[in-house]
Amino acid sequence: MDLSKSILRVRDFGDAIPYSWCQALMRDYTSSRHSDSSDEIWLVQHTPVYTLGQAADPAHILAPTDIEVAQSDRGGQVTYHGPGQLVMYLLLDIRRHGLNIKQLVFGIEQAIIQRLKQSGIEGIRREGAPGVYVDEKKIAALGLRVRKGCSYHGLSLNVDMDLSPFSHINPCGYAGLEVTQLKDLGIDEGIDEVAKGLLCCLQQSLGYNNILKAPNVSDIEELQVTYVS
Repeated sequence: MDLSKSILRVRDFGDAIPYSWCQALMRDYTSSRHSDSSDEIWLVQHTPVYTLGQAADPAHILAPTDIEVAQSDRGGQVTYHGPGQLVMYLLLDIRRHGLNIKQLVFGIEQAIIQRLKQSGIEGIRREGAPGVYVDEKKIAALGLRVRKGCSYHGLSLNVDMDLSPFSHINPCGYAGLEVTQLKDLGIDEGIDEVAKGLLCCLQQSLGYNNILKAPNVSDIEELQVTYVS
């Protein structure tokens, strides 16, 4: 049995991780992986950054700020990442698992909804607007890219963060869309606790047999980026 098809490796990069560095590393991993490469999920908290999807309209950034703006090759429009927000990057061989992008999106959303349910929160989908919502406010965003049958980028879930930077954009391209977070919904859980539960939900939703915790990466220099844009 090829265990790489059933084991999901998880790497925790910690906080204060620059977006551009992480995006380059994802591209590098995806470009260099082969049929026996393991599927991985990377846990990250980014330094403050607005990210624009590959075909995003920059006009969705409504006003200039001191926050970095980064071009991304994921799908979708504009979103914000910052401390207190859980970001999970899903580097998965979806072709190996017989999944298409719609099935992957559905599985990710289902995992988030299930994790929220564990905390007593009802999360829902919205037709034509990927992500998860609570009382019409967005709590989790999705943005993915598939190359060589493999996905990268992933999801962000608002846990306990400063939400004010969202007021300077049309989140995910929707004017007037409000956002929320676990803290404002009365959930006093740290990011590590939230991540642990969500990983289990993703394991079940996407059909992996086991999660293997890889060594934490405390120094971003430990992993070298060879991708050149």
